[in-house]
Amino acid sequence: MQLFDCTLRDGGNVLGNGFPKDLTVMILQGLLDNNITRIEFGNAYGIGAYEADGKTAPLTDMEYLDLVQPFLHRGEIGMFAGVKNTTEKNIALAASRGIKFLRIGANAGDGDAAKNGITLIRKYNMFPRYSLMKGYILSAKDLAEEAKKLEDWGLGAITIMDSAGTMTPYQVGEYVEALKEAVSIPVGFHGHNNLGLSAANALAAEKNGACELDCGLLGMARSAGNLPTELAAALFQRDQKLKEINLFGLLEFIDTKLAPAMAEHSYKAAVSPQDLILGFAGCHSNFLGLFKETAVAEKVNLYELIIEVSKKNRKNPSKDDMITTARKLK
Repeated sequence: MQLFDCTLRDGGNVLGNGFPKDLTVMILQGLLDNNITRIEFGNAYGIGAYEADGKTAPLTDMEYLDLVQPFLHRGEIGMFAGVKNTTEKNIALAASRGIKFLRIGANAGDGDAAKNGITLIRKYNMFPRYSLMKGYILSAKDLAEEAKKLEDWGLGAITIMDSAGTMTPYQVGEYVEALKEAVSIPVGFHGHNNLGLSAANALAAEKNGACELDCGLLGMARSAGNLPTELAAALFQRDQKLKEINLFGLLEFIDTKLAPAMAEHSYKAAVSPQDLILGFAGCHSNFLGLFKETAVAEKVNLYELIIEVSKKNRKNPSKDDMITTARKLK
């Protein structure tokens, strides 16, 4: 199972259809440096939306494509494309700049409009992905039938989108299971947090066979936001999954660079890295002051110290426990 990071596409909605150059470069570096390599970027409405739909963003498609060039060799980086914008001109442009994939987006039930786009993406030697937007408007059975049809046309991977954040873990499990039975291509899930269920739905999706989970740093996305990338990494690392992700490095990037930058735009994550680690470790916040004091005195990573001490004592860790563990970490 892998994370599919949408910060630089869906997350762009928090600033207005996309990120400016400095934040785009910062986020690309932060993700790739910490081994999150499957990334969707660009205008929040996808390639071609700037011209065709008037969805202005801080940068044009060409400007986004130019600035991503130094990063393309480090991961699987691509763009979203609304189904009506899957023209040969847009697809050829993406291919000419070395993009690895295009992910077509269309409402559930409108898959017939994507046949030509899938064919063109294959023609230009990119990987064709697809988002079943508002997947909940069809039954699980009907959505699975549409997924099968798309696979037959050459689709490479498909994602169920809970665009309104309305689905429950029981529904997510049912839908993922239905698609897994219908197709042989990878099935992913994209959840929004309108009911506070993005993490629970991600767990249900993975349990029922989803091999990709969409996410966004700090939960950034349209409406109530997506599953936070850092939360997903922590949640699944507790089960010995996603171990390739450098969780401490990712949290340091958020604490020192991304969160301060987004604070300038009045954006703040619902769950801070510090609170995330307390939950990850099973550490009561009453002990946080003592942990901070010890981490500073012993010059060790606060989050690593909390986790290591909590492995041995989550009930009432003592100052001695913390000092002994800190010196072992050094």
